[in-house]
Amino acid sequence: MTPRSTVRRLQAVGAAAAIAAGTLVATAPAAQAAHCTTPRLAAGWYGDNQARLQRLIDEYGTCNPYRPSRTKPVAVFDWDNTVVKNDVGDAQMYWLLRSGKIRQPAAGDWTGTSRYLTPAAARALADACGALARPGAPLPTGTPAGAGCADELAAVYGTAATRSGAAAFAGWDHRTIEPAYAWLPQLMQGWTAREVRGFAAAARAENLAAPVGATQRVGTADVTGWVRYYDQQKDLIGGLRKAGFDVWISSASPQPVVEVWARGVGVAADHVIGIRNTTTSGGKLTAHLQGCGSVKDGADTMITYIDGKRCWINKEVFGVRGAAAEKVQPAARRQVFAAGDSDTDISFLRDATALRLVVNRNKNELMCRAYDDSDGKWIVNPMFIEPKKPKSTPYPCSTTGYVDHDGTPGPVRRGDTSVIPDQTDSVY
Repeated sequence: MTPRSTVRRLQAVGAAAAIAAGTLVATAPAAQAAHCTTPRLAAGWYGDNQARLQRLIDEYGTCNPYRPSRTKPVAVFDWDNTVVKNDVGDAQMYWLLRSGKIRQPAAGDWTGTSRYLTPAAARALADACGALARPGAPLPTGTPAGAGCADELAAVYGTAATRSGAAAFAGWDHRTIEPAYAWLPQLMQGWTAREVRGFAAAARAENLAAPVGATQRVGTADVTGWVRYYDQQKDLIGGLRKAGFDVWISSASPQPVVEVWARGVGVAADHVIGIRNTTTSGGKLTAHLQGCGSVKDGADTMITYIDGKRCWINKEVFGVRGAAAEKVQPAARRQVFAAGDSDTDISFLRDATALRLVVNRNKNELMCRAYDDSDGKWIVNPMFIEPKKPKSTPYPCSTTGYVDHDGTPGPVRRGDTSVIPDQTDSVY
């Protein structure tokens, strides 16, 4: 018998043995599947939420069935007050003010920091800050001399009004941008993203070290001085990632800031979508913002806010380009899971095809849709730290729960245009 014949004979014997035991093709995945363990979520959820989240993982995870080459299911989380308690954008703004890192704008003209800033706000800021630094130089907002400037900046950012009560912003699309949110990254003009990440790391360390309930002095006011990761959300994100989900963060806080915080839950910078500045050739942030869909860079009309979140997710996660990114995509090109806490998250939550987690902060449109639960895919959970008390009156779903593009209130409607009736707060 020749060597080649011997090889063929051995191959035939091996094949026969495989057939006798069960096909070779069938046994390989089974052997692999035996080593595949579906992550189990920890306790700490309201009602049956843990069980429903676990079913999501069981159904869409890589172990059921074992198909390592299939497309990963996508999960998208809002950040502030969804994954963490309190707002990392606020924490960053307060740190910038205390540390004197906001620059005097060119020619002392504050309208250059936001196209939506009103003349009244620009005058108030110039009066409070104009004499403190030359254009382009950092303002001494962390000193007694700069306290008035810090107070005015904090008022415009935090209340969208001047200290005297004049409206600070006007003329924006209420479904694609919130000028006060956008103003924070715009105020960081002149710094590089790397420098801002350093600022964020310092603010993060301070806010995590501070005790729950701590305050800090900014200007002449005491403001929130602490942030905490939600253990339950950290566990959920980790479980989803272990189960093979493609997990993303979508936030209306600045991109470099959220990148730093997201590391704490294992999400890398390339899976963070925050508000993104345009940059100079030298890498410094400008006071203008990157666009999405039909919105060009520098137009400053769309950020990761309500419909803008949908656009940025479609663009960055699913690769949809141009005006199509502003539209609802086919189910195969949408996230299976989404989590949020505010009306700012409505559009990307509604786009989720399997399950939508809402952290209850008493936000009208969001809670109207979540409690209506017209398709059975919404779950509501109280805030994990310092949960809010139940809303004493029903959510005004049938009258003013929705805010239109021009800011006009109206009824909240389902996908079939029927009006959602007022809803009573029941998960708190």
